[in-house]
Amino acid sequence: MSNNDNTLKSELLMPAGSLERLKTAILYGADAVYMGTPDMSLRTRSAFTLEEVVEGIEYAHSHGKKVYLTLNLFTHNKDVPKLEGYLETVRKVKPDGLIIADPGVFQFVKKNAPELELHISTQANICSWLSVDFWKEHGASLCVLAREVTFAELVEIREKCPDIKLETFVHGAMCMTYSGRCLLSNFMAERGANQGNCANSCRWNYKVHMRLKDGTETDINLSEDNQELFDFFLEEGYRPGELLPFSEDEQGSYILNAKDLCLMPKLDKYLELGIDSLKVEGRNKSTYYVAVVARAYRMAIDDWARDPENWSPKEYMKELDTIPNRGYSLAFHDGRLTNHAHSYEEGRSLAEWEFAGTVHEITDDAFIIEVKNRIDAGDVLEFVSPYSKQTFLLRIYEFKSAKNGKVTESVHGGQKPLIVIDFSLFDHEDDIENLKKLLPLMSIVRKERAMTKKEWAKLKFDKEASRIEMGKGSDEKYLAKREELQEAIKEGASDKQLKTPRFGVEGCCGKGCNGCLVFWNDPAYEKARTLLKSKKQGEMFAKDMIECA
Repeated sequence: MSNNDNTLKSELLMPAGSLERLKTAILYGADAVYMGTPDMSLRTRSAFTLEEVVEGIEYAHSHGKKVYLTLNLFTHNKDVPKLEGYLETVRKVKPDGLIIADPGVFQFVKKNAPELELHISTQANICSWLSVDFWKEHGASLCVLAREVTFAELVEIREKCPDIKLETFVHGAMCMTYSGRCLLSNFMAERGANQGNCANSCRWNYKVHMRLKDGTETDINLSEDNQELFDFFLEEGYRPGELLPFSEDEQGSYILNAKDLCLMPKLDKYLELGIDSLKVEGRNKSTYYVAVVARAYRMAIDDWARDPENWSPKEYMKELDTIPNRGYSLAFHDGRLTNHAHSYEEGRSLAEWEFAGTVHEITDDAFIIEVKNRIDAGDVLEFVSPYSKQTFLLRIYEFKSAKNGKVTESVHGGQKPLIVIDFSLFDHEDDIENLKKLLPLMSIVRKERAMTKKEWAKLKFDKEASRIEMGKGSDEKYLAKREELQEAIKEGASDKQLKTPRFGVEGCCGKGCNGCLVFWNDPAYEKARTLLKSKKQGEMFAKDMIECA
């Protein structure tokens, strides 16, 4: 039965592209994870072996969580002999569901492993209650709806199909084609998009060339002498007269690049409707992505359950902004995509934060951190707890190797070095034992990322586009920020800067970080220190979660 009782929380379903990411997802609040092996799913770049699938299921079940296996390949004759051996193995560990797209595979599993729940993959392109009802009548327990389903359609599907579980995507990369039915990658790079091996051809940069129509073969090459004579626009059939400008820099132009799906601003509507499973895309994403997204949606779902009337997405969106993204969009929530759901200026994912490391070991007197990206003297590390909304800030001036005790002023992530973070460095935390509970093994650490003027302008532009989708932004501000971005692109400056007014050992962000010599000793921050004392340390601790850890 569906989760129509609002006292029950919708399931948070996270991707697991490796065993490490599976464990991270569970640590940071996932109710369930989905995963698969390269040969029997659509994810040819999956890091799981069949043995690790077994281990992952056992691990999840020991923590009271569910695992759904992706068996959503479209079978060729060569794949059929593998099915029997695969099914024989996985049924022994009793996964909580198999995600299937191929009707032949569905029939095979239903006949040979009738005890397993069958979930219908998004690759089946379910967009109506008629299709949901069809799969329910054939024995499916859950249907994953296509990303193209609008919220209004979802409401009708829920109403007409109350006796089957529904799953919908709430976060992750968007494909510029119909639920991943893309041939661009196959054509451009001979990599199968529907096997999870997409080359992301839609996000490549493309050079603009013009040719005269008088029969000559001479290209018109844009240069400093003639580039001001031309403007370039896109116009598509459903928006006649709406000319969408795009520009080309030294990297090229981006004309097919969809922004990332993020339904956090509308999450309360999905929770009210009683959608059974809220799915996050990203089995090829990093451990950092899995941890932060799970944490944000876990907090949002739990807070809504406690107080739906006063729920607001604002603080959770701030958390989601710390992971690299292409700009967020509501995608098909309100209907067809708008031009605000695409990015014509940049194909990369950006964020003002980056992955710094993970808690690799906890000794009697220190955290041992595995470094993931470069950290320099004076950088502020933010320790992100899976059990508390409060994070822990530490300004660090030197790095001690866990291997040989050597002290340096910077550390690089290439060789995954281990550094020692003595508990004594957390000089303004009163309860170190509680700190250790709040930051268990595999907890993530992040830091601010320095970015170019163009990258900062792109973040501001994307946020204004998101505001417009929400009916809160203004066209005037949107056009102004687009102009700022285009100017930054033309300027092409490569100098990078941090958001907070500091770099290295100079300046201070004013947040009162542990270990910050500037904040705790400079007379200029005396008033700030006084204000900070009025805020009780740890007042936002989720004590009920700590006790369950």
